[in-house]
Amino acid sequence: MQEFTIFEIIHNMDKVTNNLIIQWNKVFNNDLGVSHVLVLGHLKAHGKSRPSDMAKVLGLTPPTVTHLTEKLVKRQLITRSTDENDRRIFYLEITADGEKVLKEAHESGQKLRKNLFEKLTEEERQQMLQIYKKLNG
Repeated sequence: MQEFTIFEIIHNMDKVTNNLIIQWNKVFNNDLGVSHVLVLGHLKAHGKSRPSDMAKVLGLTPPTVTHLTEKLVKRQLITRSTDENDRRIFYLEITADGEKVLKEAHESGQKLRKNLFEKLTEEERQQMLQIYKKLNG
């Protein structure tokens, strides 16, 4: 039996993830990347949010969030509003169109993951689930 190193495991996990992202970009075909969808998802889950708070939660830099949100505002997938008490502070909020795009992105991702995991037997899927639960615990 071949012995795997931690680096081989990480490398193969990264390959699967990168492959999924590449396939998702082809299928979703909406001129938005995974990071844009993460921003939309955050706004859907948490409601109106400050960009700096979003950056912390998503593990992105504030300039990255600014760059991502500019495109989303231009496409009218999110709106920007200022704080009533302090005009220096502004908030972002997802629009109905943004929710539709988010739903399409999730459906595309689910379809890809379903196709990917159908390659595994039921026993292998159960093993994988247990492994991920253990790693996340």
